[in-house]
Amino acid sequence: MSNLPESTVYGGPQSRSPWKRITLRHLGLKYEKKQAITAVTAYDYPSAVHVDEAGIDICLVGDSVGMVVHGHDTTLPVTMADMLLHCRAVARGANRPLLVGDLPFGSYEQSAQQAVESATRLLKEGGMDAVKMEGGGGSRVAAAKAIAEAGIAVMGHVGLTPQAISVMGGFRPQGRSAESALQVLEHALALQAVGCFSIVLECIPSPIAAAVTSALHIPTIGIGAGPFCSGQVLVYHDLLGMMQHPHHAKVTPKFCKQYASVGSIIQAALSEYREEVSSQAFPSAMHTPYRIDKAQTNAFLNELEKRGFHEAAEAASEAAVQDEQAGEPHIKTLPD
Repeated sequence: MSNLPESTVYGGPQSRSPWKRITLRHLGLKYEKKQAITAVTAYDYPSAVHVDEAGIDICLVGDSVGMVVHGHDTTLPVTMADMLLHCRAVARGANRPLLVGDLPFGSYEQSAQQAVESATRLLKEGGMDAVKMEGGGGSRVAAAKAIAEAGIAVMGHVGLTPQAISVMGGFRPQGRSAESALQVLEHALALQAVGCFSIVLECIPSPIAAAVTSALHIPTIGIGAGPFCSGQVLVYHDLLGMMQHPHHAKVTPKFCKQYASVGSIIQAALSEYREEVSSQAFPSAMHTPYRIDKAQTNAFLNELEKRGFHEAAEAASEAAVQDEQAGEPHIKTLPD
């Protein structure tokens, strides 16, 4: 007898996480029950492990990696190779959340075929469960339709779409006029109509986000869009307060709540490390765990003397004396 649930056809990959693996079905059930969906944007293995352990529903590998990790002023320089590298790292660290990878600028605009090929790569090579793409007009809708029809789950993104800053005139909030708000709604409806399973609403007024969320029958994920969306997403580095450089081009967005000030802790730790290395307080005996017995030390010293390395023999002898005075290290030695 199989120990799988009756509704399960086959086992598939098993998560190491104590949480259940999230699928579109799970998100749909949360949406039906009006339970808020949680999402975090992360870019590497360590952050993905944290997101996984926290029980977050969606882990988005965003093209914002170009700004947050690589220091660009926009997301436009990010390539498909960049995204695949970061997607693979996240996929190795996060076993529980639904993994969504951003299609970078230039990877889906030319044709529906290009869009499907790029989306396919994010799943096959990047280990993603779904893809996200920006924009809700014209060719973007056609691209989303083609991706969905190819059997790939696609998340839409309307409002502020960072890949379109050249026509938007910068990172500006959207939906602040009746005309702009209606366009946000129309784009969201168009993406829903072609098969998107969810839509990100970025940097739009709360009443507009509430209206769009009410008009759709798929979840909305807000970022700078107020509390009335079906869920929320923030960038890992932003919510942890990791960006500390006073002259850094990227400042924490106004809509982001910092749940920690990890950056100040990191800065203090690095400064303390520099000071201890400079003063030779580190490494101490506690952090010098590997020992060589006295007989082997003497054999080594004799060989150094035979070969004429007198200063090296003296340095090794002094270090051996210090090791002996320090006693046994507190860290357990590893086997040879």
